[in-house]
Amino acid sequence: MKRVCVYCGSNVGRWSDYAEAAKDLARALVNRRLDLVYGGASVGVMGVLANTVLAEGGHVIGIIPQGLVDREVAHPGLSDLRVVASMHERKTLMAELSDGFIALPGGLGTLEELFEALTWAQLGLHQKPCGLLNVRNYYRSLIDFLDHAVAEQLLEAVYRAMLLVEEQPARLLERFECYQAPPVAKWVNGTST
Repeated sequence: MKRVCVYCGSNVGRWSDYAEAAKDLARALVNRRLDLVYGGASVGVMGVLANTVLAEGGHVIGIIPQGLVDREVAHPGLSDLRVVASMHERKTLMAELSDGFIALPGGLGTLEELFEALTWAQLGLHQKPCGLLNVRNYYRSLIDFLDHAVAEQLLEAVYRAMLLVEEQPARLLERFECYQAPPVAKWVNGTST
């Protein structure tokens, strides 16, 4: 692993624990000499994460669409800021540059990005680990929902298991290092085998 993509909020959230978790993750990345790939903004948890990696001497690659640059939310001090035309380009480039994906607490964009990375893994488009940092049990209802989807036989347990969940950044990165992707599903008569 050389680079980890982190999805997170453009708001700091209700609890200071979210920003503290971003700082802890930033330090864990730098300690392992892993570059950060993220959405390129200077605001919210995103800004806290990038600023901490930079302050700790790490390398940060930000990828941001021109529309957000025009709104003046681009981080001006990154190691490498790449401006793209669209959100689709942003997500594609983030995925190409990264060796794994982590979601800190965030909103709709964070969830959408994480589930796209998971879906691509399920389809065999990549074999990179995907994880949640479950700060203050933020993702408890989402984890319960995924377990419910397995129980309802709409999500196979092997694909549910692809989403690694931890409360501590160092532990999540340890699990990333030994991650083994499940076999790619084969589809026969509309059913995966």
